[in-house]
Amino acid sequence: MTAEPIVVAEGLHKRFGDTRALAGLDLDVPAGTVCGVLGPNGAGKTTLIRVLATLSDPDEGRARIAGHDVTRDADRVRGLIGLAGQHAAVDEKLTGRGNLRMFGRLYHLSRRDAHRRADELLERFGLAEAGDRQVQGYSGGMRRRLDLITSLILRPRVLFLDEPTTGLDPRSRNEIWDSIRALVADGTTVLLTTQYLDEADRLADDIAVVDHGRVIATGTPDRLKSSIGDRLDVVVEDPGMTTAAAGVLARLAGAEPARGEDPRRLSVPLLRGPVRLVDVVRELDRAGAAAADVGLRRPTLDEVFLRLTGGPAAPPPDTGMEPAAASEKETAR
Repeated sequence: MTAEPIVVAEGLHKRFGDTRALAGLDLDVPAGTVCGVLGPNGAGKTTLIRVLATLSDPDEGRARIAGHDVTRDADRVRGLIGLAGQHAAVDEKLTGRGNLRMFGRLYHLSRRDAHRRADELLERFGLAEAGDRQVQGYSGGMRRRLDLITSLILRPRVLFLDEPTTGLDPRSRNEIWDSIRALVADGTTVLLTTQYLDEADRLADDIAVVDHGRVIATGTPDRLKSSIGDRLDVVVEDPGMTTAAAGVLARLAGAEPARGEDPRRLSVPLLRGPVRLVDVVRELDRAGAAAADVGLRRPTLDEVFLRLTGGPAAPPPDTGMEPAAASEKETAR
């Protein structure tokens, strides 16, 4: 027998008035992995986090963290999890070290243990030199990192990250990504919701795509990309031969090619399976549509998202969490 996944959701339903946020959602997350939860705005991602983090009870279904029911054993579950959201929930008037010591005491650590844990986390996550500065002087990335490590004071087995890099510059995002990788290397399980598909692609061991309150697809990033097949990209030498080339590609690939901004470029999904590039070049030559360039391209996660949900990933919001989740961090603590 195999061990139960550390995070399990079974048939979760949740309504807010006439809005159905969760509609029978199922999810399993193995221990020691990163699960990326993707979905359009309003798909149910934050509601799922709230239920798993004991901030909201499901109307139907059940969920377990490390075998403990999130409703019946909520106090026990809270001792096993950490939660960080889009906004840094730290006191700007305190120093970074002061914030960590304060949260340690709120978590009922002794003064000595709270001080020791604060020093340990600041050193580990590259904030030791800034530890005695007021947080109001921190950059956005430093604040977010401090917020992240306040969720680690009690060494949670599961960490929920709800769009943790929203609004950060690329350098700060990379710093957060490095911190997440370090946590997972130590055995922490991370459930990450994000609107940045490249973030999920780089960090997640598995991805769950959520739409209309249900998980509609799961798998590794590579598996999800493979599920919609590779694409064949062709650039013809003569723009006047684009129509002839399109006919060749439609016959070989089993789909109508898309035309890009460049009138000589065509792209088509390989619905009939792989093709040999030498055969493509040969058939184009026979049709009088000589190719300047021919290549196979793996689909991006954006294309997978578009295929599964019928629309592109929504841009990350500029102002905080969804209204229902605005005070999640404070409530969890």
